Amino acid sequence: MTALSASLFDYILPEDLIAQRPADKRDGSRMMAFERISGKTEILAFPRITDFLQPGDAMIFNDTRVLHGRMFARKNGDPAGAAFELLLVEELSPRRWKVLLKPGKRALPGVRGALLKADGSINTRGDFFTVIGRYEQEAFEVEFSGDVTEMQTRYGHVPLPPYIQRGDENADSERYQTIFAAKPGAVAAPTAGLHFTPEILQELENKGVRNAAVTLHVGPGTFKPVSVEDVTQHKMHSEEFFLPEATANLIEETHRNGHKVLAVGTTTVRVLESCVGADGKLNPGHGRTEIFLYPPYRPRVTDMLLTNFHLPKSTLLMLVSCYAERDTVLAAYQKAIENHMRFYSYGDCMLFY
Repeated sequence: MTALSASLFDYILPEDLIAQRPADKRDGSRMMAFERISGKTEILAFPRITDFLQPGDAMIFNDTRVLHGRMFARKNGDPAGAAFELLLVEELSPRRWKVLLKPGKRALPGVRGALLKADGSINTRGDFFTVIGRYEQEAFEVEFSGDVTEMQTRYGHVPLPPYIQRGDENADSERYQTIFAAKPGAVAAPTAGLHFTPEILQELENKGVRNAAVTLHVGPGTFKPVSVEDVTQHKMHSEEFFLPEATANLIEETHRNGHKVLAVGTTTVRVLESCVGADGKLNPGHGRTEIFLYPPYRPRVTDMLLTNFHLPKSTLLMLVSCYAERDTVLAAYQKAIENHMRFYSYGDCMLFY
């Protein structure tokens, strides 16, 4: 396998372009339309996405729902005890979860943490978790004392990405979920979907554009930087996915009839590229994927991609560089910077067509 340098995917982003809050309206972001062959770009209002889809085309989105999975606790319910922060990652059984837990050095087997209310005080209901032990290198297994869905409602916070330098607010409960969100399980939003409104979906439906869902429960590894210089040596994180048969059939039918398929977000691309066989046929099902896409790979299932702007040297920037030449993608990023477009989860977006 030929080495590929991570530094090839580096760029300098002014910190003030990292969006700290969403646009005033869901569809109020800007969209850079990027013609894949020529590299030509145009900056438009997001609702103009309807201009790029034609009758008979299909749009595939990720219907995962972000857990209110960031919680805070005090060891043994002592107001002066050690403070814990935990992030729900994956349900192992009704009360047992894989979590990220800080500080890990204090998370010894048997340690209990009483969950904190929004004002930082210890709950009076006796709700707590107990550390079972280390689950993986960076994760722990814990057992909760009650229904975890109810505990998320009482004590959970929206797990905003680490580059958003503020705590979660009431508005984030809605705005950090897409309108497609249906199946709880993600620790981060599939952010390309954040721009859609029911009105835009209706306009696309009226135009004859069909849509369907996949599910990929975004894991914490989505923010993990590539720490090796040779990209081909990077260890990708694993995420659970579902590809329904109806979605696979829609994609096959769309292409058979000579129309295009738009992937809403890199998570959608990861599901579809994980499920395409050597014969080009999609294989619906449920599993886990560690797929890592980088140039010179070219996507086999989708013709268009809607995605937000991604971090330097990130696996997601490498994935979008599979849709066009890397240098033209980075040139488009530079144009976005020059035009003060907003970056990352709550930022503007980019349409590869």
